Amino acid sequence: MPDPQFQVVELFHSLQGEGRLTGVPSVFVRLAGCNLCCVWCDTAYAREPDAGRTMALAELVRQVCSFPARFVVLTGGEPMTAAGLPALAAALQAQQKHVTIETNGTRPPDGIACQLASISPKLRHSSATPSQDETARINLPAIAAWMDGYDYQLKFVVSSPDDVLEARCMLADLGRPIPPERVLLMPEGTDRTFLRPRDLWLVEVCKEHGYRYCRRLQNELFGAQTGV
Repeated sequence: MPDPQFQVVELFHSLQGEGRLTGVPSVFVRLAGCNLCCVWCDTAYAREPDAGRTMALAELVRQVCSFPARFVVLTGGEPMTAAGLPALAAALQAQQKHVTIETNGTRPPDGIACQLASISPKLRHSSATPSQDETARINLPAIAAWMDGYDYQLKFVVSSPDDVLEARCMLADLGRPIPPERVLLMPEGTDRTFLRPRDLWLVEVCKEHGYRYCRRLQNELFGAQTGV
């Protein structure tokens, strides 16, 4: 049986910029395709399923392993839309890699190899038609399956107190205890001058509820570039 084929938009070695592993040297594999269309998406160039270059599984794993990092991040777009992702994750795990999957949580894991599920459910403000798109954006059983089967973090992009309230309601709807430090709140935006006012109130929200404030180290270090 031939190797699965992947549309790879980016493959690079850098530091993790977001979440619990911020600052850890990692190899990033950005795959093409996404089932959502967030209005503030900062990787819209990876949205189309035919973006990037085609790579076979063996070559992709070889290139990932050419870097010295033990940690690998599978991202997108939405990597769970790639049909061959389970084979890729399993091959990387067989190479003793720590695999993080960055997902919007709309697709269940179905036993995929993964050491950290970085789940980022998309709130109403991500959509131009929020009420119409809610069933596409939120899949509570799939999110619960990730949480029940894997080490996880829940990352919410927020721009207002209403977004925090929506996130809190979603967490309650999941119906299971969630350590607050696994909930990461990230202010929407990339420009630090623009973000500063949001930081001030978001820090207070994190202090009140025990959530983790989530920075974007990649923007602080490199600015709004790709491949970093």
